[in-house]
Amino acid sequence: MDPDENLTRQTRGKTMIKKKISDGVKKYHITTFGCQANLADSERIAGALENAGLKKAANREAADVLVFNTCSVRQKAEDRIFGLKKEIEKLKTVNCKLKTVLTGCMMHYDKKELARRISFVDIFLDIKETAKLPKLLGLAARASRRETEDYLKLEPKYSSGVSAGVPISYGCDNFCTYCIVPYSRNREYSRPVKDIVEEVKNLVGKGYKEIWLLGQNVNSYKSLQEICRNSPAEASAKAGTIVKFPDLLRIINSIPGDFWIRFTSPHPKDFSDDLIKAMAECEKFAHYINLPLQSGDNAVLKRMNRPYTAGHYKKLVKKIRKVIPDIAISTDIIVGFPGETKKQFENTAKAMEEIGFDMAFLSEYSTRPGTAAAKTMKDNIPHKEKECRKKILNDILTKSALANNKKLIGKTVRALNGKTEGHKTVKLSGKFPKNKFVKLKITAAGPWGLKGEVVN
Repeated sequence: MDPDENLTRQTRGKTMIKKKISDGVKKYHITTFGCQANLADSERIAGALENAGLKKAANREAADVLVFNTCSVRQKAEDRIFGLKKEIEKLKTVNCKLKTVLTGCMMHYDKKELARRISFVDIFLDIKETAKLPKLLGLAARASRRETEDYLKLEPKYSSGVSAGVPISYGCDNFCTYCIVPYSRNREYSRPVKDIVEEVKNLVGKGYKEIWLLGQNVNSYKSLQEICRNSPAEASAKAGTIVKFPDLLRIINSIPGDFWIRFTSPHPKDFSDDLIKAMAECEKFAHYINLPLQSGDNAVLKRMNRPYTAGHYKKLVKKIRKVIPDIAISTDIIVGFPGETKKQFENTAKAMEEIGFDMAFLSEYSTRPGTAAAKTMKDNIPHKEKECRKKILNDILTKSALANNKKLIGKTVRALNGKTEGHKTVKLSGKFPKNKFVKLKITAAGPWGLKGEVVN
């Protein structure tokens, strides 16, 4: 038996680090918490570090620079950062030159307070200052690359070779009472159309098959038209006019190539008839959306500062399904919001039954310091009650997801790397063709996935 197989994780880490230090190659490792927007940010951080000469490490033990891109949406996400203290301190005893960086949504806290609570971090970095990170680490960007202050202009190091997230906007102006995003990512602004189109064209040219358009409130996107008109959709927009999200969807759809367009996350209040029309017109739009409901009770929605009613949401879903009958719809729901009565919760349960979602991301309310809910409302729903309510909704979801998936049995669908156009997981009896669109006949269905066979 190889003696190395008996080494402990810590000893293996020391061995790897000593070897790495001796070969003089500096390496980085990024840990990403949270949503697709955070992943897209991490890809730009990786691009900035590799532009400065660093290489990606296989794990934390092999790195000279550790970056933690944080999420602050729920307390559990923050607790995972606090829980890293012992591990990072051990790594620093082995590699005294190890540098740690914290960025992302937790940066809305006071830096002094963060430094006190997270003592193992050396550099606290606002995500918008990503371009400065190499200099803060004592590195210099390669002379052949032009520096930029706008981190969204940084060339990303994509983590996938087939699917990529393209940020089209940043921040949020909605100020939902439970949400930290307007404080952690600041006010909303939209990227120039030209920059988005160039990034998508570059990805499609490299063979990417799935493009996710990302924004905290993606369908409120609007920007001045400043692009060169190289397609019919671009030519229809005059320079100096405002390009809204449906227009952007059409422009990206006109880019040559075989790829899917997805987007997340839209807000019900900004879901216009023109957007529904654009989704139906664009053949590259994959028929799936995540449309956050958050609550099915009007009083709770009002306390959340969600400017729509449950009735408006239901009508919107019916309108979308009428125009795009095969669309799959998922949602986000918070249970146990401050003051949520059993009757109000029952309204949410009834809404879920009536709408029949394909998937739902259910979460228990978590107080976020600095938000309006934290300042003015008492978190008065016990944890056990939140768990109970979450289970009730999950049982409803299980039934609706199964019913929707059974409708696909016997049908032929298009899939990419184990996901259908409706973003449902599908398994084959054999190996799934990698990074290629394939046609599948669905042979079986469960609530959380499908089974299929390749159609020749």
